[in-house]
Amino acid sequence: MAEEPIEAQVVRIRPWRKWETVDLQELTHYRDLFFFLVWRDIKVLYAQTILGFAWAVLNPLIQLVIFTIVFGRIARIDTDGVPYALFSSVAIIPWTYMAGAMTASSQSLVSAQGMLGKVYFPRMIFPITPVLSKLVDFGISLILLIAILAYYGVVPTVNMLFLPIFVVMMVVVPASVGLWLSSLAIRFRDVRFAMSFVISMLMYSAPIVYSATSIPDQYRMMYSMNPVVGVIEGYRAALLGTAIPWEYIAPGMVTTLVLLVGGVFYFRRMERVIVDVI
Repeated sequence: MAEEPIEAQVVRIRPWRKWETVDLQELTHYRDLFFFLVWRDIKVLYAQTILGFAWAVLNPLIQLVIFTIVFGRIARIDTDGVPYALFSSVAIIPWTYMAGAMTASSQSLVSAQGMLGKVYFPRMIFPITPVLSKLVDFGISLILLIAILAYYGVVPTVNMLFLPIFVVMMVVVPASVGLWLSSLAIRFRDVRFAMSFVISMLMYSAPIVYSATSIPDQYRMMYSMNPVVGVIEGYRAALLGTAIPWEYIAPGMVTTLVLLVGGVFYFRRMERVIVDVI
């Protein structure tokens, strides 16, 4: 019996355009590597530590205690009638996640330079990996948040239905910033030193230690363009049952979308020179 002819596989090689979109099919082909890197980050996060994952609770708890004493007891910041510990806890938990994810994502390519020149795989995997692995810390720190909500007798309201929107926004913000900064960090190592200033600036320009209502009306539109503002205000409204301030959240969503789309295109443009520059 004659064997059937084997069809030859045709591979088309085309020049790289300056602006490339994300190849989702290619990312799915490397999903095993992606899951491995996320799991690796989770395993080594608190390796050889005494307290282990307890640090995920201690970190925001220490910030909460300091903020409550300094801004709640001494400075007496207005919190619209909400106890300061409760007011700040619903902001510190998501902020701790975003700050950690942004910092790790911005240095993801520089930290993995030993792998980048050995084999090809989508480089976008690296800045996204810490954004997902840090969700483990976030999930553990929710224990502290739930305990504080229970202590103050906060009853869930219908606003909880909007919480998934703000969780997604909380994840997309550091992913977007990480795409920009990680691709910049391969050329400008100053990004590593500038991150402390960026995190401090974002922290004090968002309503974490103070209420957004203290911002004068003429500056609120510009203020709400900060995507962190929308995340924090969204968490407060969803968890505390107050009116959802879409005037702060909607502009932040637009900024987040612009950062994400711009970050994807810029990262893809830089991806072709990453190995040469790093």
